[in-house]
Amino acid sequence: MALIDIIPAIDIIDGKCVRLSQGDYNQKKVYNENPLEVARMFEDHGIKRLHLVDLDGAKAGNIINYKVLETIATKTNLIIDFGGGLKSNEDLKIAFESGAEMITGGSIAVKNKEIFTSWIEKYGADKIILGADVKDEMIAVSGWTETSDLGLMPFVEDYTQRGISKVICTDISKDGMLQGPATDLYQKILAQFPDLYLVASGGVSGLKDIDKLIEAKVPAVITGKAIYEGKIDLKQLEKYA
Repeated sequence: MALIDIIPAIDIIDGKCVRLSQGDYNQKKVYNENPLEVARMFEDHGIKRLHLVDLDGAKAGNIINYKVLETIATKTNLIIDFGGGLKSNEDLKIAFESGAEMITGGSIAVKNKEIFTSWIEKYGADKIILGADVKDEMIAVSGWTETSDLGLMPFVEDYTQRGISKVICTDISKDGMLQGPATDLYQKILAQFPDLYLVASGGVSGLKDIDKLIEAKVPAVITGKAIYEGKIDLKQLEKYA
């Protein structure tokens, strides 16, 4: 049994592997022109999961980089969860047909509860992940450009009642800043929803942060920038597998 599921992130703009800081498209850094190369590197170090985000899609409001998804899905054995701009049944169909094992819905879960709930009912809780992006414990949407008037806890509560069992929670203030994750927030969520498969996202700066999340009994963590900036060596992650 893994101590914690390590899920590296690949964020895609123009088919390239990039990272943003705090979701700001103007603070973009390209790390690799070839996302497949990055995915294979993860796989070579025993990584089993991948969080793939279509940032162009998130901005446009429909799936765009599905070819990247297809390439990684067919040329690696990684279990991919895919998000970014999934707004329609057609988007979802494309994502699953392109090789996503799971999809993450954030803005859609706020703006169109009906369709998101229908996806949970149709595909099941194993396939649909709730994306809860937060700023001061309020849900943010549309590539983090807007903060809604929805509180995090009621939002999660509502969707657990609709069958959701997996949640990726990103504290926007931490994302890409390498200043440590929102561990206190995750503990608070797990205290209220102990059976949730909660994925911590944002702020991981090194192994010490991962160890803190393990102490807090967080089941999974997404890490991106710390790997790309060399703060975490992929070899070091093998011990968590």
